[in-house]
Amino acid sequence: MASSLKALLVEDIKVDSMVLSFMLRRFNCEVTLAKNGKEAVDMFLEGNKFDIVLCDKDMPIMTGPEAVMKIRAMGATDVKIVGVSADDNAMEAFMSAGADDFVPKPMRLDVLGPMIEEVINRKNN
Repeated sequence: MASSLKALLVEDIKVDSMVLSFMLRRFNCEVTLAKNGKEAVDMFLEGNKFDIVLCDKDMPIMTGPEAVMKIRAMGATDVKIVGVSADDNAMEAFMSAGADDFVPKPMRLDVLGPMIEEVINRKNN
């Protein structure tokens, strides 16, 4: 894995944020944290670019699917957005909002790895 990816992790629960950050760093990702959907949207509004976004569903101020919809509406189509939630009904909410993928919590390295590889391959081609 030559180039490091810029990852945005949108998660309001500190322990989940720490675990997912650790996993992303294992794949040489440069991790930026947002505590809710509004912070994530603001980062895109400020012109920040990310290769992959991992986004929780239920957060204060703005939910994950709301944030995904707003980020996609800004024209951010080249970023891979992955919804992450323990909620069984979250997949539909994320996919209809414009997410590329959905992973149930808890996230596993063997699931995250192929996603990171896909983004690296897309970036390098």
